[in-house]
Amino acid sequence: MIKIQDGLQKPLPMPDGDTAVFWNGLREGKLLLQHCLDCQSVHYYQQGICRQCGSQRLEHRAASGRGTVHSYSVVHRAPGRAFKDDTPYAVLLVKLEEGPHMISSLVDGDPEKVDFDMPLQLVCEKLSDEVTLPRFRPA
Repeated sequence: MIKIQDGLQKPLPMPDGDTAVFWNGLREGKLLLQHCLDCQSVHYYQQGICRQCGSQRLEHRAASGRGTVHSYSVVHRAPGRAFKDDTPYAVLLVKLEEGPHMISSLVDGDPEKVDFDMPLQLVCEKLSDEVTLPRFRPA
């Protein structure tokens, strides 16, 4: 957990055996996507089988890091005290260049200027030795 000025903590993801490869990739600056070796589907989050064909033949490949805003919401009212200093911020539904969608947030940009189809670039934000988050900035 990351401590902020008033002693509150923001929740962080908890990597486990199923997601370790994904989180290790982010620590190395890479967003790893799973690719099905049988039907060529690309998946964002970790899973044991392909959602399209049921194959267990999946491999990780680094994504380009490019995407576009598919949808978004600008948060003006923090969901809790730990986030009060972050508002306003933009929560993004990013369409990755490889096809999958993922939820993330905007960095290095004005949340009030986000728009549909806005080009984005991945930013790997290190929060601790264990956790690096995938975020996006305007491209």
